[in-house]
Amino acid sequence: MANQGQSATNLEGLTVAAREATNAAPAGKGLPPVHLWNPPFCGDLDMRIASDGTWFYMGTPIGRHALVRLFSTILKREDGKHFLVTPVEKVGIRVDDAPFVAVEMVKENDAKGRVLRFRTNVDDWVPCDAAHRLRFEMAADGGLTPYLHVRADLWAKVTRALYYDLVDLGEEREVDGQDMFGVMSSGEFFPMADAEQVRAAL
Repeated sequence: MANQGQSATNLEGLTVAAREATNAAPAGKGLPPVHLWNPPFCGDLDMRIASDGTWFYMGTPIGRHALVRLFSTILKREDGKHFLVTPVEKVGIRVDDAPFVAVEMVKENDAKGRVLRFRTNVDDWVPCDAAHRLRFEMAADGGLTPYLHVRADLWAKVTRALYYDLVDLGEEREVDGQDMFGVMSSGEFFPMADAEQVRAAL
């Protein structure tokens, strides 16, 4: 995969391999076509993505944003596990929660009305729409944690600050005969919780 027979099981080899894989992406298409690659599994790498989006290698934070961005482009999830993948090798990494964090939100308008767009911690902009849905999970403290679908089976956890912004934008709608509280984006309604429960909590 890497030059001079380097393996992806060390950071230097992985960096070279990731750059080669990114360069293999079709011109103007952006991300490498990891969904087309099914190389042999080459073991786990001592790399972890913490719940706040920080990437660690051998217990040390990876301080170079460009390097984290590079690795994020070859990230893949299969059977609930996360991997860094190139055309010839696949290595496993640990992800504490979601691999990305949504850190910024902008509100725009188009023919369908309001469109919410989110920026992730690796500077991908993702519209909230039918292909990139918001889901809300119950947190340990009893609150809700929103997640935004980024691509394939990869999600971004929405920060607490942006969650409050979503609540401010929320409205009630009937979903399958039940009043739900949620948020509209790109003509889609993304329910957060039962409207009656939300009213009781306010």
